[in-house]
Parts: sequence; C-alpha cells; structure tokens
Amino acid sequence: MSDKSLDVTIEITPENKCSFCRGSLCCTYITQKIDTPRSMHDFDHLLWQTAHHDVQIYKDEGDWYLLVNNKCKFLQPDGRCGIYETRPTVCREHKNDYCEFDAPAEEGFELFFDSYETLLAYCRERFKNWDRRHKKTN
Repeated sequence: MSDKSLDVTIEITPENKCSFCRGSLCCTYITQKIDTPRSMHDFDHLLWQTAHHDVQIYKDEGDWYLLVNNKCKFLQPDGRCGIYETRPTVCREHKNDYCEFDAPAEEGFELFFDSYETLLAYCRERFKNWDRRHKKTN
C-alpha cells in the first residue's frame, strides 16, 4: 500500500478569505482621513503625531491619512470578532475583495511614513529651509 498525499487546492474567495487570514490584520489598526498638509506648520503637526507610538501617515489616491496601529479590543485570541453580531457599521461594510491578506496595504500607497524619521527626511527634502523653521528673523 503506498502513502500518497492528496494534492488539494482550496480556492480562496471573499466569502472564506477571513478564515485564512493570520492575525486578523484589518482589525489591528484604524485610519482617519486628514486634511492635505501643505505648509511647514502642517507637516510639523504630522511630525508630532508620528512621534507617538504606533502612529504612521500615508497618502493614497491623492488623500492623506493618519494610521494608528492598535488592535480592536474585541478581537479574540483566535482572530474572531467578539461582538460579531453587534459589530459597528464600518466593520459590516468592510470589503475584503482585495485586502491586507492579498498584499500589504503600504505597497500601494503613494507615500508612506512609517516613523518620525521617515517623515522628517521627507520634510527636509520638500522644504529646503526645514531645519530653520523655528529660528526667529529680526
């Protein structure tokens, strides 16, 4: 008797995709659209935000977003939702046709600042006088 393993291919669809996702990535952060930064003052404010733990900034399809990496308090250890039947509307409307399971979201962003340092480097490139912004002129 030979021991042949079965070669089974499972099709992943939007209906079953969440059960294959390790870490329930869509439940580990929130994003908030923000006004497009234009001035040094605007970018200085973004620097302040990225100085806080687990806060990032990105630009996607022309819009700017604050990204806060902080998992949902109802996310269970097994990756399931602890309030699934009464979950908020934003959770109910979330589409997973193409999500973090398929590819890291930041791969598609126009700009992504994962730290204070990366945003600071961008500010220095964008504004040639960035490091002199606090100096008083007489």
